[in-house]
Amino acid sequence: MKKIKVAVLFGGRSTEHEISLLSAQNIIKSMNRDKYEPVLIGIDKSGKWFFQEESMKLLHANDPKQIALTGLTQEILFSQNTDDHYITSVNERSESPLSSIDVIFPVLHGTFGEDGAIQGLAKISNLPCVGPGILGSAVGMDKEVMKRLLRDGGIDSAKWVTLRRRDIPNIDVDNIITELGTELFVKPVNLGSSVGISFVRKKEELHKAIMHAFEYDNKVIIEERITGREIECAVLGNDDPIASIPGEVIPKDGFYSFEAKYVDEAGAALMIPADLTDKEIENVKNLSIETFIQLECTGLARVDMFLTDEGKLLINEINTLPGFTNISMYPTLWKISGIPNEELIDRLIQLAIEEHDREKSLKRQA
Repeated sequence: MKKIKVAVLFGGRSTEHEISLLSAQNIIKSMNRDKYEPVLIGIDKSGKWFFQEESMKLLHANDPKQIALTGLTQEILFSQNTDDHYITSVNERSESPLSSIDVIFPVLHGTFGEDGAIQGLAKISNLPCVGPGILGSAVGMDKEVMKRLLRDGGIDSAKWVTLRRRDIPNIDVDNIITELGTELFVKPVNLGSSVGISFVRKKEELHKAIMHAFEYDNKVIIEERITGREIECAVLGNDDPIASIPGEVIPKDGFYSFEAKYVDEAGAALMIPADLTDKEIENVKNLSIETFIQLECTGLARVDMFLTDEGKLLINEINTLPGFTNISMYPTLWKISGIPNEELIDRLIQLAIEEHDREKSLKRQA
C-alpha cells in the first residue's frame, strides 16, 4: 500500500516557535511509518521554508528555551497551485519536485499557523489539513470574537473589556476596574501559550500590563479573574466529536504561565483525571463538545474552562492546535482516555482527509 505523505510544518514566525519544535518531535515520533511518510518542513523565524529530508535537525532538542532549527540548507517553495501537491527547491533550477504531498499537518502554534493562515494555503492548494479549517482556526485564535460567539450561543465566559490600538490615548483604568474588579488578566487577543499575558493585582499595574500586551497584538482583552479550578478537556472528531476525560491544572504560582506549561515540569500539577463527580465530568464533556461545535471546529481542539465554587462552568478559551510536547495536556488526556499517541496521530490525519473529501464533494460552479 502506498504511504500517505504528510507534510509536517514546524517552527514558524510566531512567539511559540520553540514550542512548535518540541511538539513536532513528538508527533513525528508517534507517526505510524508503515502507513505514513512524514515530509519534514522547518520554517525559520523569518518565515522561510526548508526541507529537512531525513530527520528533524535541531539544536538543544530537549531545551524549551534554547531549542532551534539547524541544517537549513534546502530552501523550498510550497506550490499553491490547485492539485500540484508538491514542494520544490528554491536554490536548484529543476522542474522535478523534491517531494509530493498528500496531507498538511501544521504543528504551528499561534499566529501564521493556528489562525487560519496555513489552513487558507491548504484550501487553495486543495490539500487536506489537520485541525479546524479557516473559520474555526481564526475564531479560536481571536479570544474576543470567540467570547462573542460563545455569548450568542448561550455559553458563559469571564466578563471582559476589549481595547484596540486606537483606544490607547483614552484608556481609563478606573472604569475598567469598576467594571471588572481589581484582579485582572490582560491578554493579547491573538496569541497563545500565555505569551504577553499579565495577571494584575493592583490598579498601578494595569496600564503597564495593557501596554505590554499591545507589544504583541493590535487588540487586547482584559478579563475579570475567575476564582475556580482550571479544567481542560480534549475534543476529537468532525461531525460527531468525542471528548476525553477532563484534567485539572493546578499552577504553582496561581497562573499557568509559559514557563509552567513548557519549561518547568514542576511549574504546575496536572491531575488526570480531574477529581470530579460523574455529573461534573459529564457536564465538562458536554460543554467541551458544545463549544467545539459552536466555534465551527473540526479535527481537534482543547477546551479550557473554570469550575467555580458554586459549580458553574465558564469557558476560558479553545486551542485549535494545542501543544503536543511530552508534558502537554492534549495528548496526555487522550492517552489516559485510552487513545495512545500513534492512534491519535492516525485519527487526526484521517479526520483531515475525511473533511477534505466532504468539501471536495460540494458543487463549486452553478
